[in-house]
Amino acid sequence: MSLRRTDGAPGAGADPGRTGRAPGRRERTPLTGPQRFLLGGSFLITLGSFAVLPYMSVLLHQRLGLGLGTVGFVLAVASLIQFAGGVVAGPVTGRIGLRRAMLLALGLRTAGFAAFVPGLTSPVLAVGALLLVSAGAALYLPANKAYLVEGASEARRPRLLSASGSAFNAGMALGPPAAAPLVMGSPGVLFSCVTVLFALVGAGHALLPAGAADRPSDGSSAAPAAGRAPEAGAPRPGPSPFVVTVLSVYAFMFFQHYLALYAVPRTSAAFYGAVLTGYAALLVVAQPLLAERVAALSYPAALRWGFGAMAAGMAAIGAGGHVGIAVGGALLCLGEIVLFLKNDLEALARSSAAPASVFGRQRLAAGIGAFASGVVGGQLYGAAESAGSARAFWAAVCLQCLLLPVFLLRRRPARDREGSRAGAG
Repeated sequence: MSLRRTDGAPGAGADPGRTGRAPGRRERTPLTGPQRFLLGGSFLITLGSFAVLPYMSVLLHQRLGLGLGTVGFVLAVASLIQFAGGVVAGPVTGRIGLRRAMLLALGLRTAGFAAFVPGLTSPVLAVGALLLVSAGAALYLPANKAYLVEGASEARRPRLLSASGSAFNAGMALGPPAAAPLVMGSPGVLFSCVTVLFALVGAGHALLPAGAADRPSDGSSAAPAAGRAPEAGAPRPGPSPFVVTVLSVYAFMFFQHYLALYAVPRTSAAFYGAVLTGYAALLVVAQPLLAERVAALSYPAALRWGFGAMAAGMAAIGAGGHVGIAVGGALLCLGEIVLFLKNDLEALARSSAAPASVFGRQRLAAGIGAFASGVVGGQLYGAAESAGSARAFWAAVCLQCLLLPVFLLRRRPARDREGSRAGAG
């Protein structure tokens, strides 16, 4: 497959008049060679990562003998690096360029997975390997997304970002079952295979073309013009995408963290697994189909639809039973599609910074939201179980999802007036 860019000069095809809403006539520009490669690479990278990372607590505790408290601390630090470390993506790509940043990130992850092979007999090596993998992940995703949308008009971004999300989620869904036969019996073989996979994908990244996407993009020169409308960074109605991302992930992670505790005793582990598989499949298929509709929504409307779907999903899960949990999962999937995609699009449209910096800040926001959800959710679920009604937990989360858009939008008119006055000045 040729990786030659076919979209012309940076910003070719961009329409300065577009504002993130779906245009009257849809763009159907074919994906370029580099874009197709990045989407395929995103799937393989996530497939390899999720072949091992979901089992990390088992490996650290059962194979290496680390205490559960130590395991929890190690995983917390790794998660913090993976999410909060995204803020360094902007400065790094500004200095060395997007392609070199992706190569550096993949080099770190390849070295980390390779270090797991001898690390299977050494807790120190294993922990160091995990931190290397997390550091690589922190740098790779913002640079990957920035390269993907570089040179694309604002109207094409929903399609590209939704396709990227589908590729990542497909890898997340297939990675754990693909690795299950090897993870405990032959982990050395598994880590060796993942290392080779990352090395091959990294070699493919080295063939990506140089040019605008590989030049430093610190937002101080012409780099922001690549695919960015001139009005980017201007005042726009609605709350901060960073804050909304924190709260979106905060609400969503209640579902991710605590559905197993609730669903498995009331249904079965097999049914819970089927719900997760169906969720991932629905996300992969529906996200690209809904991308243009999500882009066409105003930001306040997207918040109402997204948090509303999450609230309905939490209520359905709380109702219990196989049907309630399955329907709740589908509604949560809709909420994720609307909020997560719209937050990224809005963050890009509002910022004059380089895309890698924007995506890095969004990763930081997601990390803050996930951390807060874990802290609050543990206390909330424990209190609900102590009261003898786990359903009260889902009712409380549903209420939060209903109140969040009200909280986020209640001061919007005042902020909009301030933005208008600033623009007039």
